[in-house]
Amino acid sequence: MKRVIMRAQLLEGLESEGVSALNDGERALPYIRSGRWMTAAVFKWERNLFLYVECIDESEEGAVNPESLFPELHSHLADWPGHQTPRKWVPMIDVFHFNAPANAEHWRRKEKVERRVGRVAHLKPEMMSSYIYYHYQLQEEHAFFGPKYEIIAMSENLLFGYQEFPAVVEEPVLPRKLATSGTPANWGDSRMDLHFQPWEDGHLYFKPVETVFAYYDE
Repeated sequence: MKRVIMRAQLLEGLESEGVSALNDGERALPYIRSGRWMTAAVFKWERNLFLYVECIDESEEGAVNPESLFPELHSHLADWPGHQTPRKWVPMIDVFHFNAPANAEHWRRKEKVERRVGRVAHLKPEMMSSYIYYHYQLQEEHAFFGPKYEIIAMSENLLFGYQEFPAVVEEPVLPRKLATSGTPANWGDSRMDLHFQPWEDGHLYFKPVETVFAYYDE
């Protein structure tokens, strides 16, 4: 199975209409109930929409296609440049996770989730490569363990993070990809405070965003 995170941008002035066009995610429910997806959620920050899906079925029937999933939303979204064919949704790159799904049974929640949270932050553009370097090293050295379901994705210098509470911390079952031990023994030595672009109010790091809907196969 795999996790998919995608980003779209609402047209200016059509934010509320666009959110209404999502129909509270009811079109995602058949995928959940049929066992093709484990989790489906949409989060909103300003004009940005973030789609998070855990796909059990990686075949064409289980593929994540937000344009067909939310057809009424199409006219409320801006075109995304970069491809010859206009796009409304673009994939975000997974730049960090403490854990990854080995299979559906490994990934299924053992306890009830109280909150599913989305959050955003901006990196300083000149620090993006350093952020990826430190986090990939931590991730693939299994330097220390953290929340099983947490994931951070990137689009340009915008970070979107998905979290669940209460957090579940487990040792990863998938083998690490690095045999090195370069992660600082004191994570503070990585100076993540120098990587983030401060918010207007001076806050560093992530801020929580609005949850439009979140469904899980109970």
